[in-house]
Amino acid sequence: MGVSAQAQRNHDELFPDHTSTLKQTDPELIEYFDNFAFDEVLRDSNLETKTRLMVQLASMIAGQALREYRVMLGAALNVGVTPVQVKEVVYQAVPYVGMAKVFDFIHATNDVLTERGIDLPLPGQSTTTPDNRMNKGLAVQKEIVGAAGVENMYANAPEDEAHIQRLLSTNCFGDHYTRTGIDVPVRELLTFAMLVALGGCEPQVKGHVAANLNVGNDRTVLIDVLTQLLPFVGYPRTLNGLRMVDEVTAA
Repeated sequence: MGVSAQAQRNHDELFPDHTSTLKQTDPELIEYFDNFAFDEVLRDSNLETKTRLMVQLASMIAGQALREYRVMLGAALNVGVTPVQVKEVVYQAVPYVGMAKVFDFIHATNDVLTERGIDLPLPGQSTTTPDNRMNKGLAVQKEIVGAAGVENMYANAPEDEAHIQRLLSTNCFGDHYTRTGIDVPVRELLTFAMLVALGGCEPQVKGHVAANLNVGNDRTVLIDVLTQLLPFVGYPRTLNGLRMVDEVTAA
């Protein structure tokens, strides 16, 4: 079959002067995977290349694909994803994937950046203080989720679970969504990608489909993201994500 000329061009953009070892040991697999991942799924895509790489990196963190993450991190840096943006992808994963699973990706990211001569730590991106993180987090949560929805979550939370709502506003939104480096619409795409890749998070995926719509990422964008995740997360998780998009946008 051979790798198509377009797939080769797209692959070379990400991995200039790279010779795949798998192309030597598993040529048939690499031929149709490269045609699929670097040509077919890109044909109708309107995602900016940098955004595509960031959502793919987010999905790899959620899927615990550490070796593939390192490879694609190099590609992301090659096409202009900045070190700050890379770090923000990793940091955004902490409240959704959990520090225990993100820990190795933080170190892998630091290793790759250091290998490229980038000094760490990078400039800070936090915009909150211990005194205002709750209020700022609640404000951005209402912007993303909708004020009525957030107020309902607080009002309907049992007394012994009310602290979880406060932690969600203060930590997830106050500590993470208020950061600079990546804007809120892209952060929502990252969250959507991570939840899809995690699997078993359909209620949360559905919630963040609605949140994406609230911040300007329409159905077309979400389907585009899922299409770019497909080669890396597989069909079951992609189809589950599509079902959530269909249910929310049909309402």
